[in-house]
Amino acid sequence: MEEKTAEGETCEHGCFFCTMLPLIERRWTEATRGHFRNSHVEFLKGLRSLIDDRIAHLSKEEEPKGTRVTVE
Repeated sequence: MEEKTAEGETCEHGCFFCTMLPLIERRWTEATRGHFRNSHVEFLKGLRSLIDDRIAHLSKEEEPKGTRVTVE
């Protein structure tokens, strides 16, 4: 089902954000924009942290390759 948003664009979901965000966004101050931008950056940093932790975990699980030989 396609509905029109406040800006006249179509939204196939008709969700709250697609319909209301353009109306709310018009009243945002620069401080508000900064807060949302910072939260976006922090969210991405959180994802990066999860990925880094998973890479570290997978790197530890590798078994040593080869055989140790004592040379006399």
